[in-house]
Amino acid sequence: MRSPTATSLDIPEATQLLTTQELLKKIRQIEIYTDHLADDVFAGQYESAFRGQGVEFAEVREYYPGDDIRNIDWRVSARAGKLHVKKYVEERQLTVMVVVDASASVDFGTGPQPKAETMAETAATLAFSAIRNNDKVGAVMFTDETEMYLAPKKGRRQVLRLIRDILYFQPRADGTNIGQALDFAARILNRKAIVFVISDFQDDDYLRAVGTAARNHDVVAIEVFDARERMMPPVGLVELEDAETGRRVLADLGSGAFLRHFSEARAAEADQRHTDIAAAGADYISICAGSSPMKPLLEFFARRTRRRR
Repeated sequence: MRSPTATSLDIPEATQLLTTQELLKKIRQIEIYTDHLADDVFAGQYESAFRGQGVEFAEVREYYPGDDIRNIDWRVSARAGKLHVKKYVEERQLTVMVVVDASASVDFGTGPQPKAETMAETAATLAFSAIRNNDKVGAVMFTDETEMYLAPKKGRRQVLRLIRDILYFQPRADGTNIGQALDFAARILNRKAIVFVISDFQDDDYLRAVGTAARNHDVVAIEVFDARERMMPPVGLVELEDAETGRRVLADLGSGAFLRHFSEARAAEADQRHTDIAAAGADYISICAGSSPMKPLLEFFARRTRRRR
């Protein structure tokens, strides 16, 4: 495996195959959709779900019954002849890093869009939610190596670049190494951050990295899957190919017993993945490719908000 490399890139070469009009149209479609979700649907949800990085002093005011006596400023109280308390506010600004899978398997899709496009919409929704709260947003794109790094910044222009890079990034490799990407992201972040790992999780050895990153950062694993990866149609003999390894197998999709076994096995794997990620100290969200990320994200924000209370 090659050493991890990461650079902040301009428009990838493959996008030159698209006209400028086509490129801007696609970015604009995702911008309008995800901007609406962040502004109208998720307004306040994101802020409620994630804590700031501590508290900072705001002012001293007169004591009122019910105030925490531990916040009494005795020096000011002595001078004024009345009790005064120190008022603190949450230090709100956060850093959000989206770590996005660019391996060959994310190009798969049997519905209205491939997994990669749903990943882009999910990342964009989170990014727009973050900049509305004046947070910084950055990105890491990975395959079986870390291939691109976009340093965290504020502002709408940063989100538009993030959408463009996720949609049209052309990876050098096909495989998946979530652990290496997480290790890279955790290493470059010099303070606690929210790290969203957006992948189809077609990888085996990533739980150690999840646990390590979760000790210092707020890690959220977002699995994007295609419906046919969980349940196949009864269409007879089909040759299936692994997009990352090229391995092929012949499957009898006309067999009811095979289809039931396949669906049960995939469901059990997904449940185990959720359990393992939670045990490693991270949150888990599951989104079906081609569907809106709205409901899964709203449910996640609600769970996080309840935990804060």
